Amino acid sequence: MIALYLPAIIVAFLITLLEFTEVVALVFALSADTGSIGQGALGATSGAAVISAAALGFGAAIIAFPHEYLLWASAAVLTGFGVFLFRSTVRTYRRWAYQRAGVPSPPRASRALQFAGGFAVGVVETTEAVVVLLALAAAGYGFSALVGAIAGGFVLVSAAAIVHERIRGIKVRWLKLGATSLLFSFAVFWAGEAVGYSWPGSDLVLIPLVLFFAVVVRGSIALILRRPLSRPTA
Repeated sequence: MIALYLPAIIVAFLITLLEFTEVVALVFALSADTGSIGQGALGATSGAAVISAAALGFGAAIIAFPHEYLLWASAAVLTGFGVFLFRSTVRTYRRWAYQRAGVPSPPRASRALQFAGGFAVGVVETTEAVVVLLALAAAGYGFSALVGAIAGGFVLVSAAAIVHERIRGIKVRWLKLGATSLLFSFAVFWAGEAVGYSWPGSDLVLIPLVLFFAVVVRGSIALILRRPLSRPTA
């Protein structure tokens, strides 16, 4: 009979919940311009699956792989998507501000771009979780770590399904503003980690970062809308 070790289960549960909460948040952000989380979620799931499969066979290599490489790549992907979404957010606010009927919808983010963003997020956060889970397994608590990780994943997926329905009711311009701020915040956060900067408060620093970028993005939109504008055609 396989014994369960409660402390290991709790650690695995919490690390899974912590790391993959960020995955869910970013998948929602990546889908803000389309209203569908499909491609972002598929990318994140694929990234998580790749790292999980690699961890089963090459656990030591996962730990030894330079983490900053993943962080730089993900920061670059999120920055690119953030710029794209910012432009779309400006168009959304422009249409709302002038209340023009019949204005063509802005172009949506490509499916490939959403998938790439989701994949990068899934790889980074899964790698961070896997390092802890592998440490538990090396200590002899592999099955307990697996149970805790599965439980954490189940709770998070259930919560995401509930939250998604509520998010769909948020005004599009607010959702895009929040999503753009979130993408830029994570890009800066991961770039800082890539260069070895130790953020005060660790992941909690993301809260003031998001608030800061929300002010910056909204202020930038306000400045852009003050300029003489022509009717958008795309």
